[in-house]
Amino acid sequence: MNADFDTIRPFNNDELPQAFAALLREPAFVALMQRLLPQLTIEQLEQQLQTIHSASELQQRIIEPVLTVLEKQQTAGGVTVSGLEADRPNGILVTNHRDIVMDAAFIALSLFRGGFDSPEIGIGDNLFAAPWIETLVRINKCFVVRRGLAPREMPRVFLLLSQYIRYAITQKQVSVWIAQREGRAKDSDDRTQESILKMFALSGEGSFIQNLKDLNISPVSISYEYDPCDFLKAAEFQLKRDNPNYQKSPHDDVVSMRTGIMGYKGHVHYAFTPCINADLDAIAAQTDNRKEQVAAVAALIDRRIHGNYVIYPINKVAYDEYFGTQRFADEVPADERQKVLDYFAKQLDKIAVPQPDYDFLRRKLLEMYANPLKNYLATL
Repeated sequence: MNADFDTIRPFNNDELPQAFAALLREPAFVALMQRLLPQLTIEQLEQQLQTIHSASELQQRIIEPVLTVLEKQQTAGGVTVSGLEADRPNGILVTNHRDIVMDAAFIALSLFRGGFDSPEIGIGDNLFAAPWIETLVRINKCFVVRRGLAPREMPRVFLLLSQYIRYAITQKQVSVWIAQREGRAKDSDDRTQESILKMFALSGEGSFIQNLKDLNISPVSISYEYDPCDFLKAAEFQLKRDNPNYQKSPHDDVVSMRTGIMGYKGHVHYAFTPCINADLDAIAAQTDNRKEQVAAVAALIDRRIHGNYVIYPINKVAYDEYFGTQRFADEVPADERQKVLDYFAKQLDKIAVPQPDYDFLRRKLLEMYANPLKNYLATL
């Protein structure tokens, strides 16, 4: 294994005891565990961690019970899954991105329940508001995606990331989760970032298409009925509109993580779709122009994600409100429509920005829920 991977890879099993000990010395980690596992004293947690010898064991004994509790508290009827076939190859699971933490957590839970190993997960280092957070994610099958780099550093770091992903899939024989773009699409207009696809292919020795085929890419479509961070995203839209130089602080990311973890999501669905290798062959037969191939692969992944959304009443009401139509008026009963409108009013009341522009903020909230339906309709 490339020694340079040590800076980004998940911790090895023999590194776990030292990582556990470091976390237990962090007051913020201890407070988090007391909130998530109130039935355990810290002494009991420490005793449990001393008997855990692998990341898989950690997930089975500690992480899975925590996620099950969160699932019961924050979803309506649990997380549902479709398309998870028994012969699914190890590869890259590319998804749209709704929540900083829970997207990856729930996909790992879905695979675990389906009898598969949980994937290794790409986590941006912009989320490491404190050093202990990096330790926490790296004990839990996460590798680090370095962000905010100087332009001269990007080629080297992207190549290392690409090499690690290829190594994880072809040598470690594990799957990898990574979002289709850097950061969340705050307006829910999910589009695959072409630079992500180029990064995937960097480490291969063949053509662009062959390098992607080696990684067995499977798009996964994530549908949340409610996004608990929607009001935070709307606030950020106004802050950026009013001040083009506005930048979120590390504290803002912590607030988003906490809100996403603890906030109510309603129904949540993960739609796994087949590996795209056959489609990649078709793209290669259509054009040998690399730029056209990159664009075609991005569009293919987008169609898979858009076409497999679950559409909820809130999406239909938001679509008609945002676009000024009555297209779905007969599909949503009046009481359900009023419930949705009341929800938007409640979320607007949560927004704390200087001189709130409520018309603008409401349209941004509507747009977040209208865009998935707009993109779904475009695939029909």
